Amino acid sequence: MKVRGTQTNGNRTAWFGMLMLILVMVLSGCGSKETSDNANQTNSTATNPPETAANTDNQVRKVKHAMGETEIKGTPLKVVVLTNEGTEALLALGVKPIGAVKSWTGDPWYDHIKADMEGVTVLGEEGQPNLELIAGLQPDLIIGNKKRQEKIYEQLKAIAPTVLSEDLRGEWKINFNLYAEALGKTAEGDVLMAAFDKRIEDFKVKAGDKLKQTVSVVRFMAGKTRVYHTNTFSGVIFDKIGIARTEMTKNAKDAFVDEINKERLPEADADRIFFFTYETGDGKANQTEQEWTNDSLWKNLNAVKNGQAYKVDDAIWNTAGGIKAANLMLDEMYKIYEIKQ
Repeated sequence: MKVRGTQTNGNRTAWFGMLMLILVMVLSGCGSKETSDNANQTNSTATNPPETAANTDNQVRKVKHAMGETEIKGTPLKVVVLTNEGTEALLALGVKPIGAVKSWTGDPWYDHIKADMEGVTVLGEEGQPNLELIAGLQPDLIIGNKKRQEKIYEQLKAIAPTVLSEDLRGEWKINFNLYAEALGKTAEGDVLMAAFDKRIEDFKVKAGDKLKQTVSVVRFMAGKTRVYHTNTFSGVIFDKIGIARTEMTKNAKDAFVDEINKERLPEADADRIFFFTYETGDGKANQTEQEWTNDSLWKNLNAVKNGQAYKVDDAIWNTAGGIKAANLMLDEMYKIYEIKQ
C-alpha cells in the first residue's frame, strides 16, 4: 500500500508539473504577442506621427499687418520683440522672447516685468534696435511696429518673418490681437481679452455714480508738464469704463496731449487727478514734479485740497502700454475707487 501510494503521488506530481509548463508557455506566447504588438505600434507612431502634430509643425499661416502679408510656418519658438507693449503681449501669452528692446524706464526692464525677462537679450532701444544682435539670435519670428521700425523692415524680414503693428497710441488691444495671431495663439489671446473686458464691466457696475466724477491725467517730464487726454493708454481705459472727463479734455484740439505752463494748472483740475512722472535716471523729471506739486497753484486745486490727487506709476499708467500694465492699472483703480474685486 505504501508503494502504491507513492506511485499515485508521483503521477499526480508529474501531471501537475506538465500543467504548469503548458500554462507558462501560453502566458509567454501572449506576452510575446503583446510586446510585438506594442513594438509595431511604437514603430508605426515613430514612422507616421499623429496627423495633428504634423499639421502643427508644417502649417503655414498668412498674417496681414501694417507692412503687408507675412507667411509664418508652424508655431514660432524663438521670438524677437521690438516694442514695449509687444513684450507685454508675449509674456501674457506665455511666450518668453529670446530678445527684446529695453523698457523706456528701468534697467533694462520695467519693475513689473523684470522677473519674467531674466536672461532675455537686450536689443537696444525701440527706435534703434541692434540688427546684428537680432540676426545672431536666429529668430523664428520678429514682432514690431511700423512707427518704430518701418525704415528697417526690409532688413528685419531678411532675418526672419516679421510682423509690424500699425499704431502705438491708445488702442493697444488691436496690436495684442495681431501679435496673438502671429504667434499662433489667437484662442489664448481671446481668453485674455475676454477676461480683461469682464473686469472693465465689473468695475463699471460696481463704481456706479463714482463714474460721474471727473478725472484729469497729468504727467511730469524733464522740464515740461503735460495733460493727457482720450487717445492715450489711460485715456482709452477711462473711456471703456465710462469715466467722466474734464472740459479741458473734451475741448482739447489734440486728443493726445496738451503741454501746459503753471498758469494753466486750474484747467487741469478735476474731482480726481492722477499724476505720474517719466523719470529716466537723471533726476530732471522728479525735479519738475517737486517744483510743480510744491507750487501754490497745484496746492489750491480742488482735487489736491480734497485729497483726491493720486501719484501713480508712469510705466503702468502710460509708458508700458500693454495688457499686463492695463490689468495692473485696473488693480490700482479698484483700490483708489474703494471697489472690491
